[in-house]
Amino acid sequence: MQSQRPRAHSHEQTDIRQRGGFIISGLTGGHGVFHWFTQSFLAMLPEVQQAFGLSGVGVGGITAVREIVSGIVTLPGGIVTDALRRHWGLVLALCMAGFGAGWLVIGFSPVYPMLLAGMAIVALSASIWHLPAVASLSHHFAHRRGTALSFHGVGGQIGDAAAPPVTGILLGVLAWNGIITIYAVVPLFLAFLVFWAFRRIGRSQDADAPAFDRAERINQTKLLIKNPILWGIMLVAGIRGMAFLAFATFLPIYLNDLGMTPLVRNLHLGLLMAVGVVSTPIFGYVSDRLSRKAVLIPGLVLLSCLSFALGDAVPGIWLACVIGLLGLFLFGDQPILTALAMDVVGRGSAATALGILSFSRFVLSAASPIIAGALYENYGPNAAFIYVACLFAAAAAILIFVPARARAAGEA
Repeated sequence: MQSQRPRAHSHEQTDIRQRGGFIISGLTGGHGVFHWFTQSFLAMLPEVQQAFGLSGVGVGGITAVREIVSGIVTLPGGIVTDALRRHWGLVLALCMAGFGAGWLVIGFSPVYPMLLAGMAIVALSASIWHLPAVASLSHHFAHRRGTALSFHGVGGQIGDAAAPPVTGILLGVLAWNGIITIYAVVPLFLAFLVFWAFRRIGRSQDADAPAFDRAERINQTKLLIKNPILWGIMLVAGIRGMAFLAFATFLPIYLNDLGMTPLVRNLHLGLLMAVGVVSTPIFGYVSDRLSRKAVLIPGLVLLSCLSFALGDAVPGIWLACVIGLLGLFLFGDQPILTALAMDVVGRGSAATALGILSFSRFVLSAASPIIAGALYENYGPNAAFIYVACLFAAAAAILIFVPARARAAGEA
């Protein structure tokens, strides 16, 4: 009996699914699927606006629903995810399946409320997916957290970058809802592969983590909520999320209003995403070598300046340059901001901390696309992008006063 244990342990060690490279590549690929479909929908917002006869506020309401639902599920979701660590593989598979089901609802939506319901299902699935995925990477790559989370972000950015040009081509032959319906089938099949790949992903972490009972887990959550540094990061993440969501929602509308064809419009969006694919891992590595704030603060300041300039940029080289420079920083800061939060929490509470961070971001940002939509509709695109620029500047100013590192919550 005893002689069999080393062989079983050896088998577990040689299982490719337990290797760091497989974990990061698999989770990064899954992240790319989520972003591909979400960005495809954002790239088709002008067509969706026309199909449902929506105002700017109505367009903002679509992304507002996504943020509200995400905010509602992430806080309890983070706590439950930490408690269900041994079942993270099943959680990830169900999220992938739910993601496909949500897009099916959107693709077959005859009325606006049903479209919003489908977006709510999509948001719930995507938000829950991120909790065990990011917590797993934070555990497996504790000494290279910024780099690992940035590579995970790159997976999303590859999906973001590929989606607009592909969508622009498909819009030449298919209606927007036909594209979404076709896309929805992919996650439903991938759910089985996800379960096979990540069936054991949380079990090694469960063995390493402290054995908290329910009362201890609640106490650990209270310690996190009382952590003033985490509150500072939450505020920065929330304001940055407000800026990002308003920008991502109305950039496609703005490019469409400039008279661009769907293909040209989506090539500009693809440029925005593609630049970030290169810059994000570089910034993540630099944040590990220097500090998180050394990357985040200059990036937020530059995003503010570029957003301010966007409304006055005329179609051509100047507009393409502004969009490309925005892409350089727009996506690379989020994984570093997440790594900054992971730096200040204990190993057994990573998903809980991520849930708290995501909750604050979604709560603050939920109304932002509606505000931007009202500004865009009543005062023009300049007003909307100035609003975005002010939010990025405010996030940078607050981050200056947030300590870069602190002792993990609950540590002596």
